[in-house]
Amino acid sequence: MRAFHPASRTVLHLAAALAAASALAAGCARPATPVAQQAAAEPGAAAAAAPPAAHPDVHRFRIGTLDAAVLRDGDIRFPNDGAILGQGRPKADIDAVLAAAGEPVDVVHLSVQALLVRSGDRVVLFDTGAGDAAFADAGRLPRSLRAAGVEPAAVTDIFLSHAHADHAGGLLDAEGAPAFANARIRMAAPEWQALQADAGRAALATAIAAQVEPFDPGVEVLPGVTAVAVAGHTPGHSAYQIADGAARLLYIGDSAHHHVVSVQRPRWTIQFDGDAQAAEDSREALLARAADSGIAVQSPHFPFPGLGRVARRDGAFAWVPEP
Repeated sequence: MRAFHPASRTVLHLAAALAAASALAAGCARPATPVAQQAAAEPGAAAAAAPPAAHPDVHRFRIGTLDAAVLRDGDIRFPNDGAILGQGRPKADIDAVLAAAGEPVDVVHLSVQALLVRSGDRVVLFDTGAGDAAFADAGRLPRSLRAAGVEPAAVTDIFLSHAHADHAGGLLDAEGAPAFANARIRMAAPEWQALQADAGRAALATAIAAQVEPFDPGVEVLPGVTAVAVAGHTPGHSAYQIADGAARLLYIGDSAHHHVVSVQRPRWTIQFDGDAQAAEDSREALLARAADSGIAVQSPHFPFPGLGRVARRDGAFAWVPEP
């Protein structure tokens, strides 16, 4: 079975994961180059078969020679009342940041997405969307997955960034059974321990227990997939660096929630973070390393397909989406 191509084992935690910024920058597509063009430039990409027909909920691209796709699951919308983004700050401050970026100031919109990567016999899904969670207009992941040419039973590995319902909600079907019955479910050991200890989510923990394979934070879980510990959001929150040859993509999970507020004001408190101080420190560090290395980024909550880069601009950070 052809697995992911080997990647560097130096990524052991957030600081170490992206500390070799110059080395990663050399391995990434150039900051001005779209991710899809980066992939096309990788060896072997030219020989690939033509992709299937386009679908509005599927964004296909490549990480080196690996087939990848961002899959839309749905959306989360909530009032911009200052209770979630920028807690403790005047609403006028939040409005000003949003308005300057051309974003509405009355309602905040977060996308809900999953990342699919295929290599040989491995079919890997990063997060599973919100399922039927009441707080989201979501649950389209199974349809998006099939539109990408993959049946749920064909998924071999699921990597959870963390166990919040908008990332783990798709693990179970409508009957409460595992939706990906043949997949190994991988998450950091502290995240699995916290999920098992949460009485309110006992049904989920019980249903997936036989499939779960926890890992130590910050390790290379599979060849080419390295966990990046990003502290503060949940006990075992992880980003993932996906590598093929010199190509790199960083899947950031909930390291940043909003493509404007979280990126431009990383030290503003977000209601969703369990340890606000740790989350703000790690968010700022991750954005700095991503900006300085030029690594391609995928965020499941940024506007679909959530692909782009982080740049330094006017003394702050900015999200630069793929064209």
